Amino acid sequence: MTDIDTIKDIINDAADYIETGKAKAQKVKVGLTLLGSEHGPQELIRGARAAAKDFDDLDISLIGPKLTDDFCTYEADSEGDVHTIMEKLLDSGELDAALTMHYNFPLGVSTVGRLVSPANGKEFFLSTTTGTSSTDRVKALTLNTVYGIAVAKSLGNSKPTVGILNIDGARQAEKNCKQLKDNGFPINFAQSVRKGGGAVLRGNDILTASADVIVTDTLTGNLLNKLMSSFTSGGTYEVTGYGYGPGVGENFDKTVLILSRASGSPIVKNAIKYAAELVKGKLMTHVADELKSAKSAGLTDILETMPGVKDEGAKEIKVTKKVVTKDIAGVDILVLEDAVKALKLNGIYAESGMGCTGPVILVADEDEQPARKILIDEKYL
Repeated sequence: MTDIDTIKDIINDAADYIETGKAKAQKVKVGLTLLGSEHGPQELIRGARAAAKDFDDLDISLIGPKLTDDFCTYEADSEGDVHTIMEKLLDSGELDAALTMHYNFPLGVSTVGRLVSPANGKEFFLSTTTGTSSTDRVKALTLNTVYGIAVAKSLGNSKPTVGILNIDGARQAEKNCKQLKDNGFPINFAQSVRKGGGAVLRGNDILTASADVIVTDTLTGNLLNKLMSSFTSGGTYEVTGYGYGPGVGENFDKTVLILSRASGSPIVKNAIKYAAELVKGKLMTHVADELKSAKSAGLTDILETMPGVKDEGAKEIKVTKKVVTKDIAGVDILVLEDAVKALKLNGIYAESGMGCTGPVILVADEDEQPARKILIDEKYL
């Protein structure tokens, strides 16, 4: 934007104030990356146009190839470049939120999806759908509960109902959450629509949205999100819902929402709306507040003393930190941290992360091949 454009905006805002007596609402700045879609960048642009048409509180920018004059475009020609530019724009405040595909969140961060029940049209949050809150299943489910509550509250639901999907680890996670509630952390447990009720939900409860927040592990959540989003279209074009949602985790301070590569323009439009609502609702403040409240209720002690948690007291392995830009996929989530330690023991700096297709190990460019050999030799790959 030029200085002249800025002056024009100030004059127009002043005119609006004189005419209506109200200051013009500040627009939410949302970025959309254009590379990676299975339906092509024009499908994403159609979603952006629909959002701009229906919601007048948005300032949408594109990141990728220059394909339209409808929006400001930050030009880039690779997925790595679009993510680098996206992160810089978020860090500088030029964007309030961004939507992208195939983005590797750090370990400890996972996304909270937003879906629509086919039975009654009720919206609900699915916590979580990509990323991973912890490599321990029960610990992840417990954290996913806190994250889902934070997202629901940021969108104005002050007392969301919460249920945990009936998967491995659900009963232990329910026990953890009940202990948190007994210690003062407010959890409003839902009731299943099935006979006997209870906060541990069945598949039926997904279809009826029995809870405002339905908690599950990431891979199950990812599958359910894809199924719910595309069951009317035959599976190749995701049309219903809001995408995989924002990455949420302790100390993660960017509002980054994930789209599936199969997302159609209706989901892109809804996801842009979701992003703007999260910014307005101060998502990061709610996440910090809920984590603080949960820790005051003993979250850390509960997670560290529950059965099956690995000893975290081992001395940290010292390896010189590097910038990690190469990801190695194929390591099982249950041994992801062990694989990272194995690389560090062999002198290679590595970090764990989670992409849209599963867990990844991140290493520097020059370490990719030796790291792969070590992982193969030690039977992680």
